[in-house]
Amino acid sequence: MSAVTERFLRYVGIDTQSSEESEKSPSTEKQHELARVLYEELLQLGAKDVVYDKEHCYLYAKIPATDHREGAKTLGFISHMDTAPDASGRNIKPRLIENYDGKDILLNESRGIVLKTETYPEIRDYVGKTLIVTDGTTLLGADDKAGIAEIMTMAEMLLSHPEIQHGPIAIAFTPDEEIGKGTEHFDIKQFGADFAYTVDGGALGELEYETFNAASAEVTIKGVSVHTGSAKGIMINAARIGAEFDRMLPEKERPEFTEGREGFYHLSSFLGEVEETKLFYLLRDHDKTLFEKRKRVMLETAEKLNQTYGEGVVSVSIEDTYYNMREKIEPEFLFLVEQASEAMKQLGITPKIQPVRGGTDGASLSFMGIPCPNLFTGGHNFHGRFEYCCVQSMEKAVDLLLRLAESHS
Repeated sequence: MSAVTERFLRYVGIDTQSSEESEKSPSTEKQHELARVLYEELLQLGAKDVVYDKEHCYLYAKIPATDHREGAKTLGFISHMDTAPDASGRNIKPRLIENYDGKDILLNESRGIVLKTETYPEIRDYVGKTLIVTDGTTLLGADDKAGIAEIMTMAEMLLSHPEIQHGPIAIAFTPDEEIGKGTEHFDIKQFGADFAYTVDGGALGELEYETFNAASAEVTIKGVSVHTGSAKGIMINAARIGAEFDRMLPEKERPEFTEGREGFYHLSSFLGEVEETKLFYLLRDHDKTLFEKRKRVMLETAEKLNQTYGEGVVSVSIEDTYYNMREKIEPEFLFLVEQASEAMKQLGITPKIQPVRGGTDGASLSFMGIPCPNLFTGGHNFHGRFEYCCVQSMEKAVDLLLRLAESHS
């Protein structure tokens, strides 16, 4: 078993699921368990300046340059420790499928859970490879423990093979990325990188330097509850107005109808009663102008409903989450994107440069002064029980990180 596979299987055994409901940082204490494991491992490997932020659950480390050049810029690699709240991350039972035959995979016989090639046809690209799957009751955690395993394996190689020439390297592992708070307490100075890569992508070859512009919107509807027998002219049914609000948004501009750089309105939660109803939306668009338009549409929709039902019945609160990092990457495009693309080609990997239909820690970090594109990890179907990861892709990811470190010599 390869070093990166062994690490990955160890790390996914630790439940690090973050929580959207929590107001703490980190959102769940269990993320500290993986942070402590990584902290001890980095010390044992001989990394320098290993710092564990025990309050907020961040981990930082350095790998000094081999030639100790004065004033050399530092290249960073970042992954996140938490797994998504969308599916259970507890008691994960990973299973290796060697020499995959291209057929449906029975994940759980007793529950009849099958990973179907008809639903996930890209899995056929891995015929003859080794896949890691779940038992169909939890997510796997490749997002982003595959990235962590790859960075840690790279670190081991660089620290145990001083003959590999490289510049100064910085490493960081963050909490709460899955709930949009991965950089909330990130210490830029402690990290010390001038530019970096998040290792948090999917299929082999993915290289991403564009993300959505993102905002969250909370729609609050105040109704009037009264006995149904005497409701005429008095009742204001907030739940029905909530459904009406959603219908007024562009029907085809939802996640299930969009792809590529197309943005959307996503109704993520609806809490409805007659007296009060709340709708929670994710607003996304790669184009900044269209992003701003989406926010205006939300406000205008509320105003139209208030003209019908009364002033103040519908209110909308919008908060920006992150922005498209492309504008911050482009000044360093030649170094960061083209260098990674060329390194992939040298390793026999076909680069797949594409926009992220989501966000990464790299989006926030790019606006904090660290240009930060995103690299593949080898995982698929993140956030759900049909998640899987290809061992050979993880091994290629390690090779890529080493090549980028050497290119930085």
